[in-house]
Amino acid sequence: MTGFKDRIVRAAKLDVNLYEEVEADKGALGQATWVVILSSIAAGIGSFEVGGGYIILVGTITALIAWYVWAFLTYLIGTKLLPEPQTKADYGELLRTIGFSSSPGLIRILGIIPGLQWIVFTIASIWMLIAMVIAVRQALDYTSTLRAVGVCIIGWIVQFLIFALFFSVFWGSGKPI
Repeated sequence: MTGFKDRIVRAAKLDVNLYEEVEADKGALGQATWVVILSSIAAGIGSFEVGGGYIILVGTITALIAWYVWAFLTYLIGTKLLPEPQTKADYGELLRTIGFSSSPGLIRILGIIPGLQWIVFTIASIWMLIAMVIAVRQALDYTSTLRAVGVCIIGWIVQFLIFALFFSVFWGSGKPI
C-alpha cells in the first residue's frame, strides 16, 4: 500500500517520472481506478451539504464513465488527429496516466468545511487539469506541452457535447427514462 500512496502523492506533485512509470506499468490500472474512485468520493463528501449522500454514488459512477470516455477520446485525438512522429500509445496507457491525474482531486474532501467548498474545488480543478496535461503529454510521448493542451481542450469539448446530448435525451423532459 505504501507504493500506492507514494504514487498518489507523486502524481499530485506533478512528477513527470510517475506518469512515465504508470504508463509503462500495465498492472497499475487497478490503482488508477482507485484514484478515480477515491477522488470522486472526496468530491462527494466535499459537496455533501449540496447533494447529500446520493451525490457520492452518482458522482463516483459518473466519474468512472467520464474517465473511460475521456481516456478513449484522448487516445483517438492524440494518436489519430494530433500525433507527433514519435507518438506511440494504447488506450490502457491513457487510462492509467489519466486515472492518476485525478490525484489532486482528493483535496476536494476539504470542501466539507463551511465556506471553503468553491475555493477547494476551484484549486482542485486547476491542479487536476495541469496533471491531466502532463499525463497526456507523457502517455502520448509528446515533446510539446501545447499539443497536449490542445488534445485536452478538444477532448473536453467532445466529451461535453457527448454528455450534454446524453443528458438531454434521457433527462430532457425533467424525468429520467
